[in-house]
Amino acid sequence: MDLKKIVAVSGRPGLYEIKAQSKGGIIVESLLDGKRFPITVTHNVSVLNDIAIYTYEEEVPLREIFKTIFEKEDGKISVTHKSSNKELTSFFSEILPNYDAERVYASNIKKVVQWYNLLADKNFDFSAVVEEETEETVEA
Repeated sequence: MDLKKIVAVSGRPGLYEIKAQSKGGIIVESLLDGKRFPITVTHNVSVLNDIAIYTYEEEVPLREIFKTIFEKEDGKISVTHKSSNKELTSFFSEILPNYDAERVYASNIKKVVQWYNLLADKNFDFSAVVEEETEETVEA
């Protein structure tokens, strides 16, 4: 399982793993119940690897936040997404102290925590998450 193959589908709970490509879109499998279904162009899909959280300086990729939570929690499940907003924002401040509180809402934090816990429950290997390297080749 790789974050490049994990997607969130708006209007549907949980996360989904891309299993195959079809004529009209992609086939995904729910990480919650294992059911498969097709995703077409009418669905709004976000790949977890492409999501970033606003800070005051830059945008931090979600994969780095997941890795930080993983290290803080020693690979275990973190606080629940059903915790109070105050508890969630306090937890998130420990993970990403300089997040932009005006642009990152409690609902965003709930999603991040819920997604992390779902992946941790499925024994996702967060230690294998690598930073995207931007290599520039110089031609002489």
